[in-house]
Amino acid sequence: MKVLIVGSGGREHALAWKIAQDPKVEAIYAAPGSDGLAQVARSTGLAADDLDALAAFASSQSIDLTVVGPEAPLAAGIVDLFKSRGLRIFGPGKAGAQLEASKAFTKGVLIEAGVPTAAYAEFSSAPEARAFARELGFPCVVKADGLAAGKGVVICANAAEADEAVDSMLEGGRFGQAGARIVVEEFLEGEEASFMALSDGSSVLGLASSQDHKAAFDGDSGPNTGGMGAYSPAPVIDEALHQEILETVIEPTVATLAARGIDYRGVLYAGLMIKDGRPQVLEYNVRFGDPECQPLMMRLESSLVDLMEACIDGTLASSEVRWKPGAAVCVVMASAGYPGSYRKGDVISGLEAAASQPAVEVFHAGTARDEQGRWISTGGRVLGVSASGPDVSKAVDRAYEAVSKIRWDGVHYRRDIAHRAVGRIAAGA
Repeated sequence: MKVLIVGSGGREHALAWKIAQDPKVEAIYAAPGSDGLAQVARSTGLAADDLDALAAFASSQSIDLTVVGPEAPLAAGIVDLFKSRGLRIFGPGKAGAQLEASKAFTKGVLIEAGVPTAAYAEFSSAPEARAFARELGFPCVVKADGLAAGKGVVICANAAEADEAVDSMLEGGRFGQAGARIVVEEFLEGEEASFMALSDGSSVLGLASSQDHKAAFDGDSGPNTGGMGAYSPAPVIDEALHQEILETVIEPTVATLAARGIDYRGVLYAGLMIKDGRPQVLEYNVRFGDPECQPLMMRLESSLVDLMEACIDGTLASSEVRWKPGAAVCVVMASAGYPGSYRKGDVISGLEAAASQPAVEVFHAGTARDEQGRWISTGGRVLGVSASGPDVSKAVDRAYEAVSKIRWDGVHYRRDIAHRAVGRIAAGA
């Protein structure tokens, strides 16, 4: 079969890497693709947001399955377009993608479904938003309603910070139309975790747990990013909590969407806060997380293609998912200045040495080859250096050993990825 992957980042590289292992797959294309992805997929050069061109390509090339990596094409309705042309595609339609495209929509679904979440209100008026933040007390959280590349969430420690966040979004246009409406909500305490499940519109199948590191610097300090690293599994989610999340979060959400006439098929990603062993939903995403996808693909033993096709065909209830024992870790290597204005064009060395390490894969997020054939940085998040091991501590050691072999001017990465899991292991030793 032929597979088309929409996107060009580290998540898409990991998806293509996993799909390439399936004996049924004879060719993988990527749109637009990248020099990094070209290791496992043929680049098409088609823009990820050029939906008509993507559909025309899938039709002309007899693509059997299209997999959408990023959220923007999903929010724009790529799945609806493909289905209207008889093309098989994995992901939710535009209506379901509102779970990520609109924080206010998500909050409404959560309340209707009875899913635990933070108290909130939505605003387009800055004075009203500032007043509500003071009613909630501090810290509180200010969120752009729309898509903001993972950077539209601001944790505000006091009134001055809340005023700045509100004003920058509603009056300063910080996130453009995505910030024309905002959600102000209470700050939830606890330990964050990522929980992804597959849905075929009625049945759901939970995937292995993971944990992302959003803050830019060690100790979970600094501004929020798209993610500086991740690991799986997350020890904070044991088997009992895994089942509770399915029953009290994922299943009610899918059922509520169905009651609204929304047939949700694809990945449903719940960003959770775990406190006293109980989950509360911080946000929903409608695709595989990035960088959580990287350790998940390292651990996944089942055929990803089979699971995706079960979601499309409505046969997920008879599917099972198998995982390799142990753990996997992804350390994101970023450009100087990320998540703000960052440098591009720095020459990267050591990639072959890193990739030759045992149980290591280097997924490319923002790289290209220059005219001399050298790898250079082209994005904020440049590489996702991933490793597996018998436990999270060994996987961490392997990942950082590989990271140590890669260099470029201004490279930045966190040195404490998976610190919570390692701490839990040490405490239980």
